[in-house]
Amino acid sequence: MKRWQMRRNCALTPKQLLQFYIVLVCLSLTVAIGFLLAGVWVIPIFTTLELLAVTTGFLIYSRHALDCETIEIEGKRLMVKKFIGYKETVYEFNTQWAKIELPIEGSKTFHISQSNLRVELGQFVRHEQQIALLAQVRVCLG
Repeated sequence: MKRWQMRRNCALTPKQLLQFYIVLVCLSLTVAIGFLLAGVWVIPIFTTLELLAVTTGFLIYSRHALDCETIEIEGKRLMVKKFIGYKETVYEFNTQWAKIELPIEGSKTFHISQSNLRVELGQFVRHEQQIALLAQVRVCLG
């Protein structure tokens, strides 16, 4: 079985992001409570707005941190798996009938197609990596 996986380039895993988020929330709340005890009631309001904005951004980031695309070839079966935003979609092709369409000029993605099924791939890899990947996959097609 041959397998190629293309992943999003994320600096932090969801676990690391959660740890950073907890530290950030604790620090922000400590500062806000300190100002509240000193009689400055405006700071906790802005801290709440800040934490709402940061929470929203972190949720969006963590939702897509694990996004990936996988191509698997086993015998005459070519499987394409797309995991985007916690939703996995699986496409199955026959290696003898599947065609790889090179990325057109200015496009960031390429396509694998067979009859009326066409799947867009390659959004997580650079153009140079796509060319090498496509060459490796083409060798395995019939």
